[in-house]
Amino acid sequence: ISFSRQRSVCILLNESQGSHHKVEDACEMYARAANMFKMAKNWTAAGNAFCQGARLHMQLQNKLDSATSFVDAGNAYKKADPQEAINCLNAAIDIYTDMGRFTIAAKHHITIAEVYESELVDIEKAIAHYEQAADYYKGEESNSSANKCLLKVGHYSAQLEQYPKAIEIYEQVATNTMDNPLLKYNAKEYFFKASLCHFIVDELNAKLAIEKYEEMFPAFADSRECKLLKKLLDAHEEQNCEAFTEAVKEFDSISRLDQWLTTMLLRIKKTIQGDAGDLK
Repeated sequence: ISFSRQRSVCILLNESQGSHHKVEDACEMYARAANMFKMAKNWTAAGNAFCQGARLHMQLQNKLDSATSFVDAGNAYKKADPQEAINCLNAAIDIYTDMGRFTIAAKHHITIAEVYESELVDIEKAIAHYEQAADYYKGEESNSSANKCLLKVGHYSAQLEQYPKAIEIYEQVATNTMDNPLLKYNAKEYFFKASLCHFIVDELNAKLAIEKYEEMFPAFADSRECKLLKKLLDAHEEQNCEAFTEAVKEFDSISRLDQWLTTMLLRIKKTIQGDAGDLK
């Protein structure tokens, strides 16, 4: 190789190293600026600075630093621009999944789902992100975390009247928990919720499902939830609104009904002729 050629290569390498250091310096400056914007509660500017830093880290092939900066950007944007927060968190998820870090990717899918729940009120998209998080957790054998995500999917699927999907999830989680000494107490709640979803679709389906759950999990047969279901089935068969309401009030006096259970019970009650439309 000629002397002039060697000299040219050396100059290029020096310029490349200098450029590399400049980008590293820029990353640090963006991080400092972002934190100052955070202190001033200028969340959009903080998000922008973190985002710029994340892109520069990718130029340097610092994948982990890039993902961390995208998460920081997402957390800042959450307070000012929820959609931009989701974009940044998705960018971080892409990096984490590419690196095989599925547990942390799942955690950020949950954060996105929560933004869709509370800020953007798009329940279908929240469901999709909870499902993705559950898949990643299952793949990493984090079954307890997967179940928590699945229960969210079941909760919202039933609200959106996607009852077969909700039933499948509640049955799956109940089956997963009924053999666990620490979690089996919760299984009766999940079988109860699955039964209510069956009941909304078809009374006979509910009867058959309850019989199946009693065989699968004998403790369910002795539960207050199961006794309530049987009273409700009798009242529904007799088209007796008063008996239905009385059974619900009796249960509610000991175990307070939450909004989800109240909604499902009202949907069942509306299938009784002459229903007034409340549980009072």
